Amino acid sequence: MATQRRSYETGHRPKCLVIVDDSAEADRAVYYASRWAVRNGGGVVMLRVIETEDQNQQWLGVADIMRAEAYEEANTVLDRAAGRANGIAAITPERLIREGDPVEQILAAIDEDNDVAMLVLAANPGAEGPGPLVALVAKTVGSFPVPVMIVPGDLADADVDALS
Repeated sequence: MATQRRSYETGHRPKCLVIVDDSAEADRAVYYASRWAVRNGGGVVMLRVIETEDQNQQWLGVADIMRAEAYEEANTVLDRAAGRANGIAAITPERLIREGDPVEQILAAIDEDNDVAMLVLAANPGAEGPGPLVALVAKTVGSFPVPVMIVPGDLADADVDALS
């Protein structure tokens, strides 16, 4: 059973969980979450999920190097996204890096922070579909413990401002 949300109780504040991946539209999710947070007096938690390859790697030294490189890249991507959020809304988001299946890690991050009030994703506006993460989450969205906001990837800043 999911943890009871406490986002609006005394001593708590609502947070958006935004997934920072390599997609071009991820910036729309960061933008929306940042604007939402500043307008609602809330916060932003940025999550980068590292999908682990073969955990039973025969060459453990190689696996350790690959993991370290993945964490370094994740921190670089989160630095850039956090800078963007600060530029948009003068906020400093919380940052998480997790390893494993993206949907499982998203659900675990939500479960561990009962102030998370919303998951924010951005959808690819192209003909190839909304993107792999949106497609994965869409299969399980009916059982998510928080609302899921999917921001169209082709919305301009002014359009997002009007919605957030």
